[in-house]
Amino acid sequence: MKKNILKVCMMLLAFMVMIACGNKAQSGENGQEGAKTEAAASSKSGKAKKSKKNKDIKTKGRKKKKSILTPTSSGSPYEILLVAAEDDFRNGVVDSLYAVLTDDVFGVAQSEPSFKVVKITQNNFSKTLRMCRNVIVIKIDPATYSKCKFKFSRDVYAAPQIIMTIQAPSASKFKDYVTDNRNVIIDFFNKAELNRACELLEEDHQPYIQDEVRKMFGCDFWAPTELTKITKGKNFLWLHSEQFVRRVEQDLNIVIYSFPYRDLNTFTEEYFVKKRDSVMKANIPGPREGQYMMTSMPYIFVSDEEVHGEYAQVVRGLWNVKDYDMGGPFVSVSRVDEKYQRVIVAEAFVYYPNQPKRNVLKKLEAALYTLRLPDELDLARFSYDLDEIIIVPDE
Repeated sequence: MKKNILKVCMMLLAFMVMIACGNKAQSGENGQEGAKTEAAASSKSGKAKKSKKNKDIKTKGRKKKKSILTPTSSGSPYEILLVAAEDDFRNGVVDSLYAVLTDDVFGVAQSEPSFKVVKITQNNFSKTLRMCRNVIVIKIDPATYSKCKFKFSRDVYAAPQIIMTIQAPSASKFKDYVTDNRNVIIDFFNKAELNRACELLEEDHQPYIQDEVRKMFGCDFWAPTELTKITKGKNFLWLHSEQFVRRVEQDLNIVIYSFPYRDLNTFTEEYFVKKRDSVMKANIPGPREGQYMMTSMPYIFVSDEEVHGEYAQVVRGLWNVKDYDMGGPFVSVSRVDEKYQRVIVAEAFVYYPNQPKRNVLKKLEAALYTLRLPDELDLARFSYDLDEIIIVPDE
């Protein structure tokens, strides 16, 4: 009897030991599994940090990602702070660059500067002023510089921000260099501002208009929220708003229309004007019968450009209403939709009599470059960036 009890006790003890060992082994496996998971998470975290670091590295042709610690830049669009030494205010250097930056905006009937420019001396370039969105620094030193050159940096003190440096060995060479490269300077800051406006439109645009553009054209489009009305025609959308600013009527307008693509003759100035006038006559009538929108000749400028890596015809000029005292500036971007063999035209125009039109027209123009053709909708990454004039900084 005692032997049987002892045998049972020994069996129970062995069974308990086996259970204990199993739990320990399972615990060890779970511990190893937990270690693997933690290591994997640590590895992923390391990759994420490395990836983030890589994004912050400034490379040619790419914008540096804004840090959460970077303050927001100050100033309004198309404003530039011009910084120079006191001597450069006396020798005509500052005046030569100021004249380039304040040259009239093309395609606007009344005189209006390309940029609003504020001039300060290097000694007054304080911490507050370093937050400005657009800064140009003049550096003239024969001992340091052997030739004239552009340099630029992004988001140095704030974001978004561009600081351009123009260096030269002498005042006379600086003046010649700026005069010869006036279009480079103006185009660079113009496209920087247009890209900034596109970024804002990506965050805040009119969803109703976006849906309507998709339904009619199969394209994506980011329209400013100020545009609240839609008028439809055959292969034609008119996006517009009418409001009063300081008791002055301000009409903001974007039209999108399409027509079959035939050949390269489609992109001649003659064809553009003929097609535009026929479309506007059919869709945008004047206040009386027989009146309609038309192109003001010869006040247009046609250029062949590249948008999203593809050909685009960009036209700037003036419009008016036939037999009626009404008109203003417009900018048009025409692109070929190869998928459906058609031309898609996006155009912005404003009516804002006797008032500055630069900023309102430029804001609408930025929206034109957000148009995504059907072939571009499925791209993993769609870039609405306009290629800025290439100014390669020193390595």
